[in-house]
Amino acid sequence: MTESELSSQTTMGCCGDEENDDDIHNPLNAGADTTSTQTLGEYSDSTTTISPMNSHFSALTCRDTLRLIFEKLPIPDLARSSCVCRVWNSVASDQEIVDKAFKSPWNLKEVIGKPSSLSFWRDNSIGKFAISHRIVRGDSVASLAVKYSVQVMDIKRLNNMMSEHGIYSRERLLIPISNAEMLSDATCYVEVDSYAKREVAVLYLEGGPDPKTIGGSSSSCSVLQTKKRVVESLRRSLQVDDATVNYYLSIAGGDPRAAISQFSQDLRWETHTHLGFA
Repeated sequence: MTESELSSQTTMGCCGDEENDDDIHNPLNAGADTTSTQTLGEYSDSTTTISPMNSHFSALTCRDTLRLIFEKLPIPDLARSSCVCRVWNSVASDQEIVDKAFKSPWNLKEVIGKPSSLSFWRDNSIGKFAISHRIVRGDSVASLAVKYSVQVMDIKRLNNMMSEHGIYSRERLLIPISNAEMLSDATCYVEVDSYAKREVAVLYLEGGPDPKTIGGSSSSCSVLQTKKRVVESLRRSLQVDDATVNYYLSIAGGDPRAAISQFSQDLRWETHTHLGFA
Protein backbone atom coordinates (compact mmCIF):
# COMPACT_ATOMS: atom_id res chain seq x y z
CA MET A 1 0.00 0.00 0.00
CA THR A 2 1.40 3.39 -0.98
CA GLU A 3 2.05 6.19 1.46
CA SER A 4 -0.77 8.29 0.00
CA GLU A 5 -3.25 5.43 0.44
CA LEU A 6 -2.18 4.97 4.06
CA SER A 7 -2.58 8.69 4.62
CA SER A 8 -6.07 8.65 3.16
CA GLN A 9 -7.15 5.63 5.21
CA THR A 10 -5.87 7.08 8.47
CA THR A 11 -7.54 10.43 7.87
CA MET A 12 -10.91 8.70 7.30
CA GLY A 13 -10.52 6.78 10.53
CA CYS A 14 -9.80 9.76 12.74
CA CYS A 15 -12.31 11.14 15.21
CA GLY A 16 -14.26 14.16 13.98
CA ASP A 17 -13.96 13.51 10.21
CA GLU A 18 -17.44 12.03 9.88
CA GLU A 19 -20.49 14.12 10.73
CA ASN A 20 -22.61 11.24 12.10
CA ASP A 21 -20.23 9.89 14.74
CA ASP A 22 -21.98 7.84 17.39
CA ASP A 23 -21.43 9.12 20.94
CA ILE A 24 -20.34 5.67 21.95
CA HIS A 25 -17.05 6.19 20.11
CA ASN A 26 -16.29 9.55 21.69
CA PRO A 27 -13.82 9.83 24.57
CA LEU A 28 -15.28 10.23 28.06
CA ASN A 29 -13.25 13.41 28.32
CA ALA A 30 -15.04 15.73 25.92
CA GLY A 31 -12.09 18.08 25.92
CA ALA A 32 -9.63 15.48 24.67
CA ASP A 33 -6.98 16.63 22.20
CA THR A 34 -8.14 16.29 18.59
CA THR A 35 -4.83 17.07 16.96
CA SER A 36 -4.38 13.38 16.11
CA THR A 37 -6.00 14.00 12.70
CA GLN A 38 -2.53 14.23 11.24
CA THR A 39 -1.81 11.62 8.63
CA LEU A 40 0.80 8.92 8.81
CA GLY A 41 2.60 10.63 5.95
CA GLU A 42 3.49 13.52 8.28
CA TYR A 43 5.48 11.23 10.56
CA SER A 44 8.87 9.79 9.79
CA ASP A 45 8.68 7.28 12.65
CA SER A 46 7.28 3.98 11.38
CA THR A 47 6.22 2.97 14.93
CA THR A 48 3.48 5.62 15.14
CA THR A 49 0.19 4.07 16.32
CA ILE A 50 -3.43 5.18 16.30
CA SER A 51 -5.00 5.74 19.72
CA PRO A 52 -8.25 3.87 20.48
CA MET A 53 -9.64 7.23 21.57
CA ASN A 54 -9.67 8.54 18.00
CA SER A 55 -10.16 5.37 15.96
CA HIS A 56 -13.21 3.68 14.46
CA PHE A 57 -11.58 0.27 14.10
CA SER A 58 -14.37 -2.23 14.80
CA ALA A 59 -12.11 -4.40 16.96
CA LEU A 60 -11.81 -1.54 19.46
CA THR A 61 -15.56 -1.09 19.85
CA CYS A 62 -16.76 -4.69 19.63
CA ARG A 63 -18.03 -5.65 23.08
CA ASP A 64 -17.26 -9.34 22.67
CA THR A 65 -13.67 -8.58 21.70
CA LEU A 66 -13.28 -6.09 24.53
CA ARG A 67 -14.57 -8.62 27.06
CA LEU A 68 -11.97 -11.16 25.93
CA ILE A 69 -9.25 -8.55 26.42
CA PHE A 70 -10.49 -7.00 29.66
CA GLU A 71 -10.94 -10.37 31.35
CA LYS A 72 -7.16 -10.72 31.28
CA LEU A 73 -6.38 -7.29 32.75
CA PRO A 74 -5.40 -6.62 36.38
CA ILE A 75 -7.44 -4.16 38.43
CA PRO A 76 -5.23 -1.06 37.76
CA ASP A 77 -5.31 -1.57 33.97
CA LEU A 78 -9.03 -2.28 34.06
CA ALA A 79 -9.59 1.03 35.84
CA ARG A 80 -7.53 2.86 33.20
CA SER A 81 -9.46 1.17 30.38
CA SER A 82 -12.76 2.41 31.81
CA CYS A 83 -11.57 6.00 31.24
CA VAL A 84 -10.97 5.64 27.49
CA CYS A 85 -14.47 5.96 26.06
CA ARG A 86 -18.08 5.10 26.82
CA VAL A 87 -18.11 1.65 25.29
CA TRP A 88 -14.88 0.71 27.08
CA ASN A 89 -16.29 2.02 30.34
CA SER A 90 -19.47 -0.04 30.03
CA VAL A 91 -17.50 -3.24 29.41
CA ALA A 92 -14.76 -2.58 31.96
CA SER A 93 -17.42 -1.83 34.62
CA ASP A 94 -19.16 -5.18 34.11
CA GLN A 95 -19.37 -6.70 37.60
CA GLU A 96 -18.42 -10.17 36.41
CA ILE A 97 -15.19 -8.87 34.88
CA VAL A 98 -14.39 -6.68 37.90
CA ASP A 99 -15.06 -9.54 40.32
CA LYS A 100 -12.79 -11.88 38.39
CA ALA A 101 -9.98 -9.31 38.25
CA PHE A 102 -10.32 -8.66 41.99
CA LYS A 103 -10.01 -12.36 42.88
CA SER A 104 -7.45 -13.46 40.31
CA PRO A 105 -4.13 -12.41 41.93
CA TRP A 106 -4.97 -14.24 45.16
CA ASN A 107 -6.82 -17.21 43.65
CA LEU A 108 -9.85 -16.39 45.79
CA LYS A 109 -12.82 -18.70 45.60
CA GLU A 110 -15.48 -16.07 46.24
CA VAL A 111 -16.09 -12.55 47.53
CA ILE A 112 -19.50 -12.20 49.18
CA GLY A 113 -21.26 -8.92 49.81
CA LYS A 114 -21.96 -5.66 48.03
CA PRO A 115 -19.69 -2.76 49.04
CA SER A 116 -21.23 0.59 49.92
CA SER A 117 -18.94 2.25 47.37
CA LEU A 118 -17.85 0.99 43.94
CA SER A 119 -14.36 2.33 44.69
CA PHE A 120 -13.93 -0.76 46.86
CA TRP A 121 -13.10 -2.78 43.74
CA ARG A 122 -10.34 -0.43 42.55
CA ASP A 123 -7.78 -1.80 44.99
CA ASN A 124 -7.11 -5.49 45.58
CA SER A 125 -3.75 -5.21 47.31
CA ILE A 126 -3.05 -7.50 50.29
CA GLY A 127 -3.96 -4.60 52.60
CA LYS A 128 -7.56 -4.84 51.38
CA PHE A 129 -7.96 -8.14 53.24
CA ALA A 130 -8.00 -8.97 56.94
CA ILE A 131 -8.60 -11.89 59.30
CA SER A 132 -11.45 -11.62 61.79
CA HIS A 133 -10.32 -12.58 65.30
CA ARG A 134 -12.97 -12.86 68.00
CA ILE A 135 -11.50 -11.56 71.25
CA VAL A 136 -11.40 -13.89 74.25
CA ARG A 137 -10.14 -13.33 77.79
CA GLY A 138 -6.38 -13.28 77.90
CA ASP A 139 -5.94 -11.78 74.44
CA SER A 140 -3.72 -8.77 73.97
CA VAL A 141 -2.49 -6.94 70.91
CA ALA A 142 1.01 -8.26 71.55
CA SER A 143 -0.12 -11.88 71.89
CA LEU A 144 -2.20 -11.62 68.69
CA ALA A 145 0.76 -10.12 66.85
CA VAL A 146 2.83 -13.17 67.80
CA LYS A 147 0.02 -15.59 66.96
CA TYR A 148 -0.54 -14.22 63.47
CA SER A 149 3.10 -13.20 62.76
CA VAL A 150 2.35 -9.52 62.24
CA GLN A 151 3.48 -6.26 63.83
CA VAL A 152 1.70 -4.75 66.83
CA MET A 153 1.60 -1.37 65.10
CA ASP A 154 -0.02 -2.90 62.01
CA ILE A 155 -2.86 -4.31 64.14
CA LYS A 156 -3.37 -0.96 65.85
CA ARG A 157 -3.32 0.91 62.57
CA LEU A 158 -5.80 -1.43 60.88
CA ASN A 159 -8.21 -1.25 63.83
CA ASN A 160 -7.86 2.50 64.34
CA MET A 161 -6.50 2.00 67.88
CA MET A 162 -4.70 4.76 69.74
CA SER A 163 -3.79 2.40 72.57
CA GLU A 164 -4.55 -1.09 73.89
CA HIS A 165 -6.84 0.34 76.54
CA GLY A 166 -10.35 -1.05 76.26
CA ILE A 167 -9.53 -3.97 73.97
CA TYR A 168 -12.27 -5.99 75.65
CA SER A 169 -14.88 -3.41 74.67
CA ARG A 170 -14.59 -4.88 71.16
CA GLU A 171 -16.00 -8.15 69.99
CA ARG A 172 -13.20 -8.68 67.51
CA LEU A 173 -10.04 -7.31 65.99
CA LEU A 174 -9.07 -7.27 62.33
CA ILE A 175 -5.67 -8.87 61.77
CA PRO A 176 -3.54 -7.97 58.73
CA ILE A 177 -2.77 -10.90 56.45
CA SER A 178 0.96 -11.62 56.34
CA ASN A 179 0.81 -14.77 54.20
CA ALA A 180 -1.03 -14.36 50.88
CA GLU A 181 -1.38 -18.15 50.58
CA MET A 182 -4.14 -17.95 53.19
CA LEU A 183 -6.36 -16.35 50.54
CA SER A 184 -5.97 -19.20 48.06
CA ASP A 185 -9.34 -20.88 47.45
CA ALA A 186 -10.82 -18.86 50.35
CA THR A 187 -14.11 -17.00 50.72
CA CYS A 188 -14.01 -13.39 51.91
CA TYR A 189 -16.87 -11.17 53.05
CA VAL A 190 -17.19 -7.46 52.28
CA GLU A 191 -17.80 -5.76 55.62
CA VAL A 192 -17.81 -2.29 57.15
CA ASP A 193 -15.98 -2.49 60.47
CA SER A 194 -17.31 0.06 62.95
CA TYR A 195 -14.03 0.37 64.87
CA ALA A 196 -11.63 0.24 61.93
CA LYS A 197 -13.97 2.66 60.11
CA ARG A 198 -13.25 1.11 56.77
CA GLU A 199 -14.59 -1.47 54.34
CA VAL A 200 -12.53 -4.63 54.10
CA ALA A 201 -12.67 -8.12 52.64
CA VAL A 202 -12.74 -10.26 55.78
CA LEU A 203 -11.46 -13.82 56.03
CA TYR A 204 -12.89 -16.07 58.76
CA LEU A 205 -10.61 -18.88 59.84
CA GLU A 206 -13.28 -20.31 62.15
CA GLY A 207 -17.04 -19.99 61.92
CA GLY A 208 -18.57 -17.26 59.81
CA PRO A 209 -19.71 -13.65 59.85
CA ASP A 210 -22.81 -12.05 61.28
CA PRO A 211 -25.15 -11.60 58.27
CA LYS A 212 -25.85 -8.04 59.45
CA THR A 213 -22.22 -7.05 58.85
CA ILE A 214 -22.03 -8.24 55.25
CA GLY A 215 -22.32 -5.86 52.34
CA GLY A 216 -22.63 -2.50 54.06
CA SER A 217 -26.47 -2.49 54.06
CA SER A 218 -28.31 0.75 54.75
CA SER A 219 -29.53 -0.50 58.14
CA SER A 220 -26.04 -1.44 59.34
CA CYS A 221 -24.65 1.85 58.03
CA SER A 222 -27.35 3.72 59.92
CA VAL A 223 -26.44 1.94 63.16
CA LEU A 224 -22.76 2.66 62.61
CA GLN A 225 -23.44 6.34 61.97
CA THR A 226 -25.54 6.64 65.13
CA LYS A 227 -22.86 4.97 67.24
CA LYS A 228 -20.21 7.16 65.67
CA ARG A 229 -22.10 10.30 66.66
CA VAL A 230 -22.44 9.03 70.23
CA VAL A 231 -18.73 8.22 70.44
CA GLU A 232 -17.74 11.63 69.06
CA SER A 233 -20.05 13.39 71.50
CA LEU A 234 -18.68 11.48 74.50
CA ARG A 235 -15.11 11.96 73.33
CA ARG A 236 -15.58 15.72 73.31
CA SER A 237 -17.40 15.71 76.65
CA LEU A 238 -14.93 13.44 78.47
CA GLN A 239 -11.86 14.66 76.54
CA VAL A 240 -10.56 11.14 75.98
CA ASP A 241 -9.79 8.95 72.96
CA ASP A 242 -12.18 6.62 71.10
CA ALA A 243 -10.88 3.49 72.82
CA THR A 244 -11.68 4.90 76.27
CA VAL A 245 -15.15 6.00 75.15
CA ASN A 246 -15.89 2.55 73.71
CA TYR A 247 -14.68 0.91 76.91
CA TYR A 248 -17.04 2.89 79.12
CA LEU A 249 -19.90 2.42 76.68
CA SER A 250 -19.35 -1.33 76.81
CA ILE A 251 -19.43 -1.57 80.61
CA ALA A 252 -22.45 0.73 80.65
CA GLY A 253 -24.39 -1.44 78.23
CA GLY A 254 -24.31 1.23 75.53
CA ASP A 255 -25.99 3.88 77.72
CA PRO A 256 -24.14 7.21 77.25
CA ARG A 257 -25.33 8.64 80.59
CA ALA A 258 -24.22 5.56 82.48
CA ALA A 259 -20.89 5.68 80.67
CA ILE A 260 -20.36 9.31 81.75
CA SER A 261 -21.33 8.43 85.33
CA GLN A 262 -18.91 5.50 85.46
CA PHE A 263 -16.11 7.59 83.97
CA SER A 264 -16.74 10.34 86.54
CA GLN A 265 -16.58 7.82 89.37
CA ASP A 266 -13.29 6.41 88.12
CA LEU A 267 -11.88 9.91 87.65
CA ARG A 268 -12.84 10.89 91.23
CA TRP A 269 -11.29 7.70 92.54
CA GLU A 270 -8.04 8.33 90.65
CA THR A 271 -7.95 11.95 91.85
CA HIS A 272 -8.56 10.88 95.46
CA THR A 273 -5.90 8.19 95.24
CA HIS A 274 -3.29 10.59 93.86
CA LEU A 275 -4.11 13.16 96.55
CA GLY A 276 -3.78 10.44 99.22
CA PHE A 277 -0.24 9.68 98.12
CA ALA A 278 0.76 13.33 97.71
